[in-house]
Amino acid sequence: SKREETQHVEANWHVAMRPGKRKALDKATPMGAVLDKLEHVKASIRAKVEHPFRVIKRQFGHAKVRYRGLAKNTAQLHTLFALSNLWMVRRTLLQGARG
Repeated sequence: SKREETQHVEANWHVAMRPGKRKALDKATPMGAVLDKLEHVKASIRAKVEHPFRVIKRQFGHAKVRYRGLAKNTAQLHTLFALSNLWMVRRTLLQGARG
């Protein structure tokens, strides 16, 4: 079921557990507690990675892109990701300016 280009890659694929399976874990056992903590770590990493994409799509309206050349599109995406970083820390920056 893996894509053809990844079938020969020797890697550990850290796929998130289904929500129902995570809810059914027995967190009283040491193994269940470790698995739950592992899922929490994977979810927190995924949230940090996916949040900038949401900002770019929703706040900046960059859901679809017109092809204008690799250099121009790459430059625009780099700028949008830099702006999304500023957008996500805007409250911290504004609090620092006030006090």
